[in-house]
Parts: sequence; C-alpha cells; structure tokens
Amino acid sequence: MKCSLMNKTRRERILDMIVRRGEGHIPSSFSIVDIVAYLYGDVLRHDPKDPSFEGRDRFILSKGHGCAALYVVLEEHGYLEPQDLIDYATHGGILGGHPDRTRVPGAEASTGSLGHGLPMAVGVAIGLRIRGRNERVFVLVGDAECNEGTVWESALVAAARKLGNLVLIVDNNRSAEVVLPIPDFVAKFRAFGWRTSEIDGHDKAAMDGVFERLETSPEGAPTVIVANTVKGKGISFMERDFGKWHHRVPEGEELVAAYAEIRAVPDRV
Repeated sequence: MKCSLMNKTRRERILDMIVRRGEGHIPSSFSIVDIVAYLYGDVLRHDPKDPSFEGRDRFILSKGHGCAALYVVLEEHGYLEPQDLIDYATHGGILGGHPDRTRVPGAEASTGSLGHGLPMAVGVAIGLRIRGRNERVFVLVGDAECNEGTVWESALVAAARKLGNLVLIVDNNRSAEVVLPIPDFVAKFRAFGWRTSEIDGHDKAAMDGVFERLETSPEGAPTVIVANTVKGKGISFMERDFGKWHHRVPEGEELVAAYAEIRAVPDRV
C-alpha cells in the first residue's frame, strides 16, 4: 500500500474532495467508508498493479453516490494517484459524482441509478460460475435502495440459482425510515433463502467476527451482511440528519467544526 495522503483520515480526505468542488454526498460516504476500507484491506483478492486480473474478487458499489469513500480507499491502495482526488469532479479528472468503470481503475461497475448494482452482481456471479471460476462477488447497497423492486427480484434469483459466490452488504444507515421503512432486513433475506449476519459497520472487531467465518462456494446460499451504520458518522451535526445534509456541503463555521471533529478521531478500520 502506498502512502500519499495517509497523514489524513479517510473522512478528512473525503471532506477535502467534496468541499473543494462543492459536489458530493458526505454523509452517505461516511456511513460506508469503514466497510469499504475493511473489504479492500482484509477481504478482497485484488491487485492494484493489475486491476483486471482474472483471479480478483469483484466489488460493486451499488450506492454510487457514496463513491467518495471508494475513491479514497482506491487511492490508499494504489489504484489512483493523489492528484486524482484533487481533480475530483473536474472536466479533466477521472473521478465523478458516481463511479465510471471506463475511467476509474478498480471500479467494476458504473453505478448511481439505485437498484442496479445487485442485478449486475447476480449476473457476474452467474457468469463466473459458468466459466468454472471460484472468485467471489461483493456488492454494497443502501437500505433505502432496498425499496427498489430490482433488489428483491435479484434476491429471489440469487437464492434460486444458488449463488454461493455472492455476498451482499446492506448499508443500514436508516435512510429508509424517512419515507418507507424496511423492518428487519435479516428476517426478510432469511425468508428469501439467504445466509444472514448483522454487524456494526463501524467496528473492525465485529467485521472480523463475520468475515473470518464467511462461507462462499460456486453453489450454495448467497450471503447478506446487514451493516448497521450512522449516516454522517464522525460529524455530530450531520449524523442521522437525513434531509439537510444528504447533498449539502458545509461552509464557514460548520466546516471548521466538521474538520475539528474528524481530525480528532483516527480511522476505525
């Protein structure tokens, strides 16, 4: 892993990127950054020197508006240059407000329209099995995204096709509660025939406990991990403020306070 911006916390780097351009989703990125960092650091088989090598696990960030979290982790592992983060959301840069697989090394899918990532992951998992491959497919969706019918259609297909090489992570930051709550994700996915686990998505020990016991195979039940998170985690006045801060960028005293809070806490994963 190269060190370039590593003197800054991941949340500080996310805030730098988004504030610099006035574009992005800070709370959504903060709720998933610990999970994404854990996957790339402890779970996924991947190679930044050869992002497309055949033996890699696939990771699809379905909630593409949280892509700033993915970008800082990709930079941390050497897929991106520090300048790419600086050039975020500029005409000449490769990083936009949603990931583009044709431009971003390591991005497996162009996402942003919610409900598309899991169907794509199901297709990839089926394709790998047809080819006799043992690589795994990981996909991260948001809890409110699970109001999309394609999520549950894909859940049925994955269970029926016995896609044991598929792992779904639900970022349960409770955004869904604002409009259409989805009670008890674990029970719902279990009813669909999935293996289920529930963790604190900001706690490395909790993630270790689930991912170290993770069972995957070309055939078997798919796995869902419900990660309970806090939208805006790390900035107290953003946490769980689902409306005001979804896309807003802090300025003035708010920005000073935001930097002070996230600089005071080291990365959790």
